[in-house]
Amino acid sequence: MGNDFFYAQPVKIWFGDGCFERLGEVLDELKVRRAVLVCGRHFAGEAQLLKEKLPAICAIFSAVEPNPQLSGVAETARLARDCQADAVIGIGGGSAMDTAKYAAAIAPGDAEAEQYYHGALPLPEKALSIICVPTTAGTGSEVTQVSVISNGSEKRTTNHPSFMPKAAVVDPLLTLSVSPYTTMITGLDAMAHALEGCWSRNHQPITDLLAAEAVRLILENLDTAYRDGAAKEARAALSYASLLAGLSFALPKTAGCHACSYPLSENWHLPHGEACAFTLDSFVRINADDRLETLCRKAGLSGTKALADRIRAFKQEAGLKTRLADLGEVDIPALASACAVHPLMQNNPVRMDEAALEKMFEALA
Repeated sequence: MGNDFFYAQPVKIWFGDGCFERLGEVLDELKVRRAVLVCGRHFAGEAQLLKEKLPAICAIFSAVEPNPQLSGVAETARLARDCQADAVIGIGGGSAMDTAKYAAAIAPGDAEAEQYYHGALPLPEKALSIICVPTTAGTGSEVTQVSVISNGSEKRTTNHPSFMPKAAVVDPLLTLSVSPYTTMITGLDAMAHALEGCWSRNHQPITDLLAAEAVRLILENLDTAYRDGAAKEARAALSYASLLAGLSFALPKTAGCHACSYPLSENWHLPHGEACAFTLDSFVRINADDRLETLCRKAGLSGTKALADRIRAFKQEAGLKTRLADLGEVDIPALASACAVHPLMQNNPVRMDEAALEKMFEALA
C-alpha cells in the first residue's frame, strides 16, 4: 500500500429510516433562512406540503427532467435570487440534486446560466448552501462535487467545489416507491461508482475500503429490492451502499464505464444507470487485476469472472439492453471514437484507445 494519499469529505450526513422528518432541524443547524426546493414532477405534491410545514422554504421548482436541462438550472437560480435564498434543497434522484447543486452555484452571480455552462465566466466563488435528499439508491450525488447537466442534446459533466453539498439527508424509506426497473439501474450505477472509484488511476486506501463494502452490499441486496420493493432491510442496505459508493468515487472520479455512458445516453437515450450498466461487466473483465480480485473476495465472490457474470445476470433479469443490436443501428468506430476522447477514459487503469474500444464494442454486437 502506498503511504501518500489525500482524503476529504466535508458533507454532514444524516442517515436512517425516517430521518427526512428531521429536515427542519438540518436547516436550523445550517442556519438556513430561505431556501428553494428542487424536485421532479412526481414529488410536486409532497413538496407543496413540505413548504407549508417548513417556513424556510420560499419557492419550489418541480419540473426537473430525467436528463436535467440548463433551463431548469436557470429557473431555479432565478427563484433563488428573487426570494433572496441562502440555500437550495434538492430532493429526488441525481437529476434533482444536480439541478440544485448547479443552481446554488450560479445564483450568487448575475450572469446567464449559459455563460457559466460554456465556461465564458468562472463559477462564483461562494455558492448558496446545498442540501441533498436522495430518493433513489444510486447516484451518490449527495456527497460529490459533480453536476451533470444537459443543454438541449449537449450533456456536460462539471466538477467544481461550489457543487459540494453542505448536508445530505439519506432516508431509505424514501426509496420504497421506486420501480423495479429504476431500482436495478440505480443499483448498477452505484456498483459502477464503487468499482470505478476502486480501479481509477486516482484510487487510494480509504476510498478502496468504501468501494469494497458498497459492492458487497449491492451484490447481497439488489436482487431482493428489485423483486420486493417493500423490503426495508434491502432498501436500507442499498441506500447505504449508494452513499458509500458516492464517497468512494468523489475524489478518484469514475473511469471508462462512465466515459462510455455519455455517448450511449446522448445518442441512444439510455438512462444514465442503464448506460453505465451497458459496459460495466465488460470493464470488469478488461480491468481485472490482483486488486480487483481482492475486492471480489471481500465482497464474497470467487473473483472477477464471478463479478462480471453477476452484473450480466442483473441486467438480464431486469431486461436491460446488453447488446448493440438492442440499440438499433450503431456505427462502432464512431462510438469508440466518442468514448475514447471523453476525459474520464484517462482514469481507466487499462489504456483504452479507439482500437481497444472497438474491440470491446464488437464483442457486444
